[in-house]
Order: sequence, then C-alpha cells, then structure tokens
Amino acid sequence: MQENTTPEKNKAVIRHLIEEVDKGNLAVVDECFARDYIDHNPTPIRGLAPGIEGVKKAFNIFWAAFPDTRHVIEDLMAEGDKVVARYWACGTHTGELMGIPPTGRQVTMTGIAIYRFAGGKITERWVEQGRGVLDQLGMTAPTGAQTH
Repeated sequence: MQENTTPEKNKAVIRHLIEEVDKGNLAVVDECFARDYIDHNPTPIRGLAPGIEGVKKAFNIFWAAFPDTRHVIEDLMAEGDKVVARYWACGTHTGELMGIPPTGRQVTMTGIAIYRFAGGKITERWVEQGRGVLDQLGMTAPTGAQTH
C-alpha cells in the first residue's frame, strides 16, 4: 500500500482483512499488518509471540477450531490514522481449541477494535470483546488466560 493513505483506504484494509480471514486466507496478516505491529490487547494464549507473529498464530488457532467463522462489521468509522470497527462473529467449534475437543457448539462474540495505520498498514490495535469463547463452550479459562 502507498504512504498516501486516507481514512477510506484504511477502512478498506479492515474490510479486506476480515473478508480474507473468514475465507481462511491467513497470509492476509502479512499484507495488512506492519512488521513492527503492536497489539495492546493480545490474545492471551500462552506461548504466543508478541506482534505480528502472535496475530498469525492466534488466527491459525481460532481458524482451526472454528473454520466456519464469519464476521459482520456493524460500524466502521475512520478519522486521521485510526479506524474503529464494531463487529460480531460466530462460528462452530469443530476443531480442537487449546486442548478442548470439538463440541459442535456455535459461539458468538462481539467486539470493538481501534486500529492505527501508517503507510497503509495496521501498526497498532486496541480491542475489547464480549463474552469469552471458553465460557460459551462450557469451559473455564486456564489460570491467567482469557479468550476473546
């Protein structure tokens, strides 16, 4: 992407990211995230690397457990170098998740994420998400861990 980005172009990156993740195209992470990306609310799964490598691993873990996941962007607003997305997602637990065998249960989550951009790529993210996935699967998160 070019240095000459606009709020509308940044919103298009978020739409593209969500569409491709829902298709299972996890290579989109390298396309949309800067190499020095900072996640201010990383997925708290033990063993995940910080930054872009952690994002890749988290997407892989959740895609393997919920391959039919679909995200719906309810609101997408942008100003300056930031984009705010309010969304919900649902998926069926058909693969292992952190040692939890498939339950066949459908889970849903809601969230609001703030993305900061530079040079057409996501450089930072802050996210708040609703009810945890493990809670919906009838499990309790391991000590010191939460899921989004």
